[in-house]
Amino acid sequence: MDERRLREAIVEIGRRLYERGYIVASDGNLSVRLPESGRILTTPTGVCKGFLTPDMLVVVDAEGRKLEGILPPSSELAMHLEIYRQRPDIHAVVHAHPPCGTGFAAAGMSLDKPLVSEVVLTLGCIPLAGYGTPSTEELVAAIAPYVPHYNALLLANHGAVTYGPDLETAYFRMETLEHFARITLVAKLLGREQPLPAEAVQKLFQIRERAGMTVPSQALCGLPDRAPSSDETLTLTRQQLIELIAETVEAVIRFLRLAR
Repeated sequence: MDERRLREAIVEIGRRLYERGYIVASDGNLSVRLPESGRILTTPTGVCKGFLTPDMLVVVDAEGRKLEGILPPSSELAMHLEIYRQRPDIHAVVHAHPPCGTGFAAAGMSLDKPLVSEVVLTLGCIPLAGYGTPSTEELVAAIAPYVPHYNALLLANHGAVTYGPDLETAYFRMETLEHFARITLVAKLLGREQPLPAEAVQKLFQIRERAGMTVPSQALCGLPDRAPSSDETLTLTRQQLIELIAETVEAVIRFLRLAR
């Protein structure tokens, strides 16, 4: 894809992120590697990514020095450059603040349980990187240990970052992250998460390997030895059951209203 079309693609993905509520105001940033040049095309800082135009984008070199553009580049550019430095296979990065995923990040909770087969298959584990002050080297240091092993990260008390071989893949990984966060939240509200057994997860990773989607995250995923037994008995009084159902229904309704 040539630079003109990449600029148009960034504008489109910025619009999608904004319309889905994954970013607000001047939140978030996107970038792509420009083919065969070693340069990076990135969003500018301080503007709403939902209303970009192609001429607003900025070209920088591999060290982050501005080469083209009127506006200053993203203030979080160093995070993007670290991902590109560690992962030659990566050609696009998306950073956003999707509400549910960011809620998990703010709660200090990762999304690394194998609860949904499609997520294990397409994305793998989503760990929580420690907190680093945005736009500083602290954030770069926080993500650095995870970048070689994962394609999506939660950023503690901050947001999420996803990356891939092209911009569309990086964006869809952000969609998957947020979708999985919502599913996980509903499972928690219902009072039980039931992970896939290790054998099932291994089969999914084998499919990933055959499809060429694997990074060395398999050894780092915390997999259960077995799935919880479906015949485990939970004892509740009638009143406790009524209260649990009422609380769960109320919590799900609140969540669905917030998710609109």
